[in-house]
Amino acid sequence: MARSENISGKPDRVLLRQVEQVLDQSVKSFMDMQKPDGHWVFELEADVTIPAEYIMLNHFLDDLEPEREADIADYIRSTQQEKSGGWPLFYDGDMSLSATVKAYLALKLAGDKADEPHMKRAREAILAAGGAEKANVFTRYALALYGQVPWHAVPVMPVELILMPNWFPVTLNKFSYWSRTVISPLLVLAAKKPVARNPKKVSIAELFKTNSGEIISVPPSKKKAAVGPFSMMVI
Repeated sequence: MARSENISGKPDRVLLRQVEQVLDQSVKSFMDMQKPDGHWVFELEADVTIPAEYIMLNHFLDDLEPEREADIADYIRSTQQEKSGGWPLFYDGDMSLSATVKAYLALKLAGDKADEPHMKRAREAILAAGGAEKANVFTRYALALYGQVPWHAVPVMPVELILMPNWFPVTLNKFSYWSRTVISPLLVLAAKKPVARNPKKVSIAELFKTNSGEIISVPPSKKKAAVGPFSMMVI
């Protein structure tokens, strides 16, 4: 570990003592939170898409949980950025267009009205970023499930990919484990093209700047897109 030195090249003992005090306080804090049997437990946190997708799943299945969804909606609202009107992927990060689209949809499913101040700020942020049509591939799948974009606007690979033998150039076994857990259900969804039951018939057409029938399959990106069978994975 590098040592802190002052301008003379000698160790800065005052700074070192401060660092040691902070370390001691951190260790004590962790020890105080340890459970009697020796383990630690903390809240599992992720970006806003996870609670948003819980609400979306309920309405996809028409298996509503009003009280729980109200609590989740409260949490989603509490994490909305004041500076951008949207939601980031990490604490104090830049607004994520895709996360903000999902958060907006989830709040509307939970009963929030489009003309409420927080929804208006989110909508303005989405439109300023190019509209919901510029969302990433995963969000486009969610939008297609809810009939907000046509399935031709969603990049796909053939579901038969799952049957390819190991000698084939592209097989699921050649993807990382986390990619397989994402690609496999997307292959099924793209083949079956299910539609959410959406009992409240919620629409977020107000988030688009392009008519749904004119949305292209892969949103324009400043990133260098992959070529060939992996092009659908540009996110």
